[in-house]
Amino acid sequence: MIDLGVLKGLSFAVLGLARSGLATVRALEAAGIECVAWDDNAPSREAAAEAGAKLVEPAHIDWPKISALVISPGIPNRLPEPHPAAAAARAAGKPVICDVELLARARKAARFVAVTGTNGKSTTTALIGHVLKSAGMACEVGGNIGRGALDLAPLGADGIYVLELSSYQLELLQTFHADVAVWLNIAPDHIDRHGDMAGYVAAKAHIFDRQQAGDCAVIGVDDDYSRAVHETVAALPGVAAIPVAADRPVAGGVSFRAGMLVDADGYMVDFSDVPTLPGTHNAQNAACAWAACRWLGVPRETIVEGLQSYPGLPHRQERVAAIGKVVYVNDSKATNADATARALSSYRDIYWILGGQAKEGGVTPLAPWFDRVRHAFLIGRATELFASQLEGKLPYSRCGDLKSALDAAHERSQRESARDGCAAVVLLSPACASWDQWKSYEHRGDAFRAMARALPGAQILGRAA
Repeated sequence: MIDLGVLKGLSFAVLGLARSGLATVRALEAAGIECVAWDDNAPSREAAAEAGAKLVEPAHIDWPKISALVISPGIPNRLPEPHPAAAAARAAGKPVICDVELLARARKAARFVAVTGTNGKSTTTALIGHVLKSAGMACEVGGNIGRGALDLAPLGADGIYVLELSSYQLELLQTFHADVAVWLNIAPDHIDRHGDMAGYVAAKAHIFDRQQAGDCAVIGVDDDYSRAVHETVAALPGVAAIPVAADRPVAGGVSFRAGMLVDADGYMVDFSDVPTLPGTHNAQNAACAWAACRWLGVPRETIVEGLQSYPGLPHRQERVAAIGKVVYVNDSKATNADATARALSSYRDIYWILGGQAKEGGVTPLAPWFDRVRHAFLIGRATELFASQLEGKLPYSRCGDLKSALDAAHERSQRESARDGCAAVVLLSPACASWDQWKSYEHRGDAFRAMARALPGAQILGRAA
């Protein structure tokens, strides 16, 4: 837990009592700092009360006595409509921040690596952390992945916090400063929270706020928005803006193609045989991690070893089981078409399970990869929308729920693989949010993993759980 003793004399209101909110309350209480807390969900309030939180409804918060509102990033603070507590805090002239801001204020001596992007954030964050730990460096990984910011261990001047930061978190930072900022890519997402694409890009771009001479910005430049961001950041005095691109060399940057990574000095790395980093999108993740770790002084050979030993993350093209020539892959984290495109581009002979709560555009943008799909298995609320978008383009079945879809995909893939003698993939990559049938994408992915491993003859791959 992070010691927030440096904040003594202040007082806080905490809104949202899930993982990050509870950690915030615990850290403030442990430091003897006054705080009140609230969550609109009764079970969350009960759990917080058992942990010692002082519960106060937002309408009864005495805002003149509060220094700041610490809000869980998932709660709207501006758009589409601000939570009443956020509106009241701003009306009282109180800053609205998140737990990452408290971490930054408490551990000023440590260095920070911040990672953002529409897709690939978690993999890149975990990969950087894995490489740094392999190099023997004091490192903690968290933020929007794994542990909340205030549940991390305290680090000093020799320590590095590697944090995945969402657009929701980035717009709630006031003093946080990234020594290394990693921007992977940008594609339409979370428009309801940011108003339009310009608002979304602007929220993400807060990752570069307060960067100064001697800092580093690693920026993927394979989309128009990101190229414009790179041009802006490259003009910052003394900040090293390192571009990362696919299929083409970039001056002073890192490029990747067909499993080969080439850094600014022409050093080449072959990571095509790393099963936990399949596809071009993971080549981008690896290249950005490479640039960040090199800036932090990690030797090339150590980074190569780290890439090769990287265990992967749950729900991101996670190979969970194999039966015969068929591999079962859990990509439940793919909650939009852009993320699913990355999975479809990584395999051939795919038996594709998709559906849930659809995002804008559905699966129409995925047409360039339909030739890789042998059959699609539709689930959830998006079934009829996706059926209309796939009609005449590739064969599909309406399955309703995940278990029915997996059973159908298993039967068909095993039969056709045995008949044709080819390797195949049963891929859960929904291109949808999970909330129509599941608590979260993790809940959905955990269920798929358990179901796949329970199939007759299944060989367990990857992590044990």
